[in-house]
Amino acid sequence: MRLLCVRLLAALCVSLLSVAAAAASKAPFAPPEAGARVVYRGANLIDGSGGPMRRDMAVVTNGPLIEAVLRDADLTPEMIEGAQVVDVEGRYLLPGLIDSHQHLATPPDRARAEALMRRDLYGGITAARIMADDLRSVAELARASLVGEVAGPDLYFAALVAGPSFFEDPRTKAIAAGAVPGEAPWMQKIDEGTNIPLAVAVARGTFATGLKIYANLPAPLIRALTEEAHRQGLKVWAHGMVFPTPPAEVIAAGPDVVSHTCYLAYQVSDKRPQSYQDRFPVDYSKFEVGDNPVMAGLFREMRAKGIILDATLRVYEEMDQRAAEDPDAPPYHCTAALAAKLTSQAYREGVTISAGTDGFTPRNDAYSALHDELELLVERAGMPPAQAIRSATLVGAMTIGKQDEMGTVEPGKLANLVLVEKNPLEDLGNLRSVVFTVKRGRRFDRTGYRPISPEEIPDDE
Repeated sequence: MRLLCVRLLAALCVSLLSVAAAAASKAPFAPPEAGARVVYRGANLIDGSGGPMRRDMAVVTNGPLIEAVLRDADLTPEMIEGAQVVDVEGRYLLPGLIDSHQHLATPPDRARAEALMRRDLYGGITAARIMADDLRSVAELARASLVGEVAGPDLYFAALVAGPSFFEDPRTKAIAAGAVPGEAPWMQKIDEGTNIPLAVAVARGTFATGLKIYANLPAPLIRALTEEAHRQGLKVWAHGMVFPTPPAEVIAAGPDVVSHTCYLAYQVSDKRPQSYQDRFPVDYSKFEVGDNPVMAGLFREMRAKGIILDATLRVYEEMDQRAAEDPDAPPYHCTAALAAKLTSQAYREGVTISAGTDGFTPRNDAYSALHDELELLVERAGMPPAQAIRSATLVGAMTIGKQDEMGTVEPGKLANLVLVEKNPLEDLGNLRSVVFTVKRGRRFDRTGYRPISPEEIPDDE
C-alpha cells in the first residue's frame, strides 16, 4: 500500500510539473519576475515629459518595473551587483510608445490582429487604445498580450454606445456576429428610455477602460452617459461631433478624449449633418483667413476642461489619397490640410494632443502607422518633436488613465522602453531605427522581428 501511495504521489508530481511546463510554454513573452534586475547604461534619455534630452543616464529595471533613473556616473556598485548590464551609450532611450486610436477586431481576425500587434511591439509600441471593436476578440487579445502568450502591446479598449439609427451601419454586424447589433454588451443602442446606469454597468462588464460615445445621440443623453460613466470609473471617449450634437455641446458634456480634429470644424458650419450616415464636407470658407475665432473658443474650453484631442491626421491624409484616386466619388468631410491647420491651432491654444492612427500601414511596411502620425504632427501641425513624442507617450497614457503607470521613464512605473539608434529630436523619422523594445521589463530585440506574412495578412488588404 505504501509503495502504491508513493507511486501515485510521484505520478501526481510529474503531472503537476507537466501542467506547469505547459503553462510556461504558452507564455513565451511573459514579464520577468521581481528580482530580475537590468541596468541600461549611458543612455541619451528622452523621458516622455516633453523636457530636454539628458545625456549619460542610467535606467535600472527590476522585474516589470523601473527601479531607478539617474546619471550613469551616480550608479553605485550595489545597483550593478547581480544585475544584467546593457551598454546603450550613444543611443536614445524613450518610454514605450502608445497608439491612442486603433481598431483590431472590425471584424475579428486573430491571425491579422496578432501580426499587427507583433509589428507594433517590435517597432516600439507598448500600449494601444482600441476604439470599439468586437470586444470578445479584443479582450482575449488583451489577456494573451498581458500574460505574454503573444508578443504585442497592452490593450485598453472601449465599449461603444450610439443612437438606434446608427446600427444600420454594416460594420456593426461585423462586430456583433452571433448577437444583435445594438444589443450586445460591447455595442449598445441608447435612447430616452434606456436605463443609463445599467447600460454603463453592462459596458463595464466587458472589462472596457472607456465608453465610446459614437454617433446619433442628442446632447442630454451624451451628458447623462458621460456623468454616469465617470461615476462608475470609466473613461469617456467621444467623437468630436456626435451627430446631430455639435462639438460645443459634446465638449460641454466633459468627455476625457475627443477624436478626429475635423469633426470639430462642424462647429462653425451654418449647416451640420443630422446623422453620422449623412456626413458632408465642412464649410471650408470659414477657415480661409487665419485662425477661426469660434474654434479658438472651442479649443480654450477643451484646455480648461482638460479634454485631450485625438487628432488622427493620418486618417485625413488617406482620405486625400482616396479622393485623388477616384475624383468622381462623393467628397469626404474634410481635407488633410484643414485637419493639420486646426490641429496646429489647437496645439497653440494649449490643447493636449494624443497620437492616434485609426489605421494601419500596408503589410510589407516595417513599422506601424504611429510613426506616420508623429511625423504629421511635426511636419504639418507644427508641433516640436519633443512634444510629438510626449503625445505618443505621456499623453497616450493619459487617454487611458494610466499616466501613473506608464508614459514617462520614472521610478515606480512600468519598464516600458524603446531604444533607437538615431536622435528622434532631430528627425522623428529616426524613431524607425529601433534597436529594442522593453515591455514590462521584457526585452524584444528588433533583430528578432518576424515580418508579417501573406498568410497572416493577404497582399490585397
